Amino acid sequence: MSEKSIVQLFDLSDKVAIVTGAGAGIGLGIARRLAEAGAAVVINDVDLARAKSSCARLRGRGYSALEPIAADVASAHGATSLVDGAVARFGRVDILVNNAGIYPTSPFLDTSVELWDSVLDTNLRGPFLCAQAVARQFEKQGRGDAILNITSVVGLVGAGPSAAAYSASKGGLVALTKTLARAVGAYGARANAIAPAGIETEGTSGMWDVGFAERRPVRRFGTPDDVALTALFLVAPASDYITGEVVVVDGGYLLMQA
Repeated sequence: MSEKSIVQLFDLSDKVAIVTGAGAGIGLGIARRLAEAGAAVVINDVDLARAKSSCARLRGRGYSALEPIAADVASAHGATSLVDGAVARFGRVDILVNNAGIYPTSPFLDTSVELWDSVLDTNLRGPFLCAQAVARQFEKQGRGDAILNITSVVGLVGAGPSAAAYSASKGGLVALTKTLARAVGAYGARANAIAPAGIETEGTSGMWDVGFAERRPVRRFGTPDDVALTALFLVAPASDYITGEVVVVDGGYLLMQA
């Protein structure tokens, strides 16, 4: 096998990537970096207007191989229509990034079955359904590249009682990732996950005080691009020998818990 250059190791030209929940925040950051690396990117969001807005923002940066697709990935129909839409537009799918997620909180004793189901449906069933639909497409194509799940450090260590559903969904996603690595290996594909913590986005603004960042070894909050750069590595040829792993991107948050 010939050695690849650094440019080749991060080159996604001729690749088609789906990023769920890419209307804002981490998902949009990942979509931008994958597009910069040359991939054609499907911007998925449950809100079509937000997906179109994200595409417009990326086109303003000079990226043109984009497609906004609105779909609720928590439903089998939504996941299938998302993959079918990507194939109809670009002819294939090589990469899936399962980023879509919700994080409502409720005191443990007051957590309703409805809230529990809503969180698990979006955060765990959604990635399963999308991964299954993409794996079927990998089988049709004869090959795939990568599935990447965005989980959380709470999926590794748990969370406060008010986030029982969220931590359970993210813990399940860690286990699903390791199972997927076995399942998609048959198609030459890999499955990994990223576990972020303390990432400032539109949705998390104001959740932490300044001291939260100052207590970390890196002395700052994370940005969507911190996650996006790791995502690029994990779906690119540079990480071809890595599968079934969870990469923590937390600025040292877990060290604070020791």
